[in-house]
Amino acid sequence: MSGLRGFVASVAAASAGVRLAWRGQPHFRFEALVGVGAVALALWLETGLLAVLVASVVVLVAEMVNTAVEATVDLASPERRPLAAAAKDAAAGAVLIAAGFAVLIGLVALGPALWARVTGAALP
Repeated sequence: MSGLRGFVASVAAASAGVRLAWRGQPHFRFEALVGVGAVALALWLETGLLAVLVASVVVLVAEMVNTAVEATVDLASPERRPLAAAAKDAAAGAVLIAAGFAVLIGLVALGPALWARVTGAALP
């Protein structure tokens, strides 16, 4: 398929992947909800929106890649093998790094404005 029909089919397949992650991956749902909360906080504080959006999307993309790696490894190597475990651990580590980065971004982008809002202090 090519042209518009091929594009529509690709978007449909990608959307199915997002739905699969939402339904089948509790961590994906948790990370998405935390991201929505962080975006809402950024909107309320009127600061850091772009940084929070980028960090949230990076976490969700890493989680989906992790899901894809785990599924592929499970298909290719149903029995436990050191290389299969290494691949799965590396993919999970990417999610951990992305989530840690997102927390750091949240603290830097939202922390000062949140502190000022909570305490009534002026922003530096």
